[in-house]
Amino acid sequence: MGAGVVQKEGGGRRRRRGAGRTRPMAEINVTPFVDVMLVLLIIFMVAAPLLTVGVPVELPKTAAGALDVEQEEPLTVTITAQGEVQIQTTATARDDLVPKLRAIASERDSDKVFLRADGAVPYELVMQVMGALNAGGFSNIGLVTDIGGPTLDGTVEQ
Repeated sequence: MGAGVVQKEGGGRRRRRGAGRTRPMAEINVTPFVDVMLVLLIIFMVAAPLLTVGVPVELPKTAAGALDVEQEEPLTVTITAQGEVQIQTTATARDDLVPKLRAIASERDSDKVFLRADGAVPYELVMQVMGALNAGGFSNIGLVTDIGGPTLDGTVEQ
């Protein structure tokens, strides 16, 4: 990993046997290691925002903890600020929501679904979509929020 060769020191008149031999340098060159780490850092910085799949919504902030993640990717239903309902990333009319959810529920092992709703969406619309999820066969509904919001005692968790 970058070991070099250094001439052996000596400066007397007498020559010993092997005076012209060299010994290995005991210093490690870390420049290639740093270069590789910087390239990996850049790759992860570029790839990390791409891992978030879904529709951009302004989620409300709460002090709730994260849910456990299962092997199967949970179904995500999103309500945008304009009131549009989307299953994963596909826009769905409200009238077609229950039949599509029933078809999806019949093909899945898990009944877990994540509901993402923009903070500006009326509570009534969120409850209507939750009722449609329940009618579609999904009884394990997790509401998705951002962390760092206020708690009930008025403090803000970080």
